[in-house]
Amino acid sequence: MATAAALDQVDDQIVAKIEQLDRHGYLFGQKITHSLSPLLHGTIYEEIGLKWEQMRLDSADLQLFLELVKHPKFYGSAVTMPNKVAIIPYLDELTDECRDVGACNTLFIRERDGKRIYCGTNTDVIGVRESFVQNVADPDAVYHNKPALVVGGGGAARSAVYALRKWMKATDIYLVNRDKSEVDAVVSECTARGFGDRIYHVATVEEARELDVPGAIVACVPNFPPTTPEEIVAREVLVEFLNKETKGALLEMCYNPSPYTEILALAEDAGWQVILGTEAMIYQGLEQDRYWTGKEVDQLPVQKVKEVVAAKLSQHSKL
Repeated sequence: MATAAALDQVDDQIVAKIEQLDRHGYLFGQKITHSLSPLLHGTIYEEIGLKWEQMRLDSADLQLFLELVKHPKFYGSAVTMPNKVAIIPYLDELTDECRDVGACNTLFIRERDGKRIYCGTNTDVIGVRESFVQNVADPDAVYHNKPALVVGGGGAARSAVYALRKWMKATDIYLVNRDKSEVDAVVSECTARGFGDRIYHVATVEEARELDVPGAIVACVPNFPPTTPEEIVAREVLVEFLNKETKGALLEMCYNPSPYTEILALAEDAGWQVILGTEAMIYQGLEQDRYWTGKEVDQLPVQKVKEVVAAKLSQHSKL
């Protein structure tokens, strides 16, 4: 399939925009209608004077995507579900983060010997790390060399485990999740990739009661009230940790449609420092543009991005 033929299969609006832009990229995945990614990147490009745009490509058609990226004006793509793992075999090079986490959320291009090299990385891990680094004043006092806790068992949980282990000096990592098989999969995969030691499933309130308090918590589950017995127990385990005497910082990864989730409210009420999921989304996006534009994050309009994202979400009332 030639690139021209690939363009015949996408929305006419995309084709029209490509003709008007200096460079273009994609958000490649499904269920992306409400994603803030194009807004985030569009804000950056406008502020730094680039006639670039990230366009939504609602698709799981890898062959179509692999043709579209050959366009001479293509600069890179965000990659989201269900394509984060499926895209990896088609890439020329992977960063350590991408290889270790086993998921690619960012495709970027490098030129070598006159040839395009298609590279994959994972900036979700940077989003987790920077959420804490940029918001916690004294990491040595709060989370360095202490246990950490991850709520969930999906891709975001794997990214959280990686960040906690590689950069945030977590000792033990507790996993709290309704499904033991998901926990087993996380432990198995992280172990196979070299960062799965000292990860423990905390399955009961009694177990939580005996463990040291975590310094950092990363919540990676949707904002739904617990209803099944397994969900209720998982929530009770989290509350047991939140109610311990020493308090740390909690990052709530869920931010859409609102960052003010039940877990965030529980943590805030218990005296924890809370970090909105928009922080992780913003810092992973800034890292993407570091790859795409060649500018360091401190050269990008960080504060403007935060203001635009906050304004977009302000229509959602706090719990």
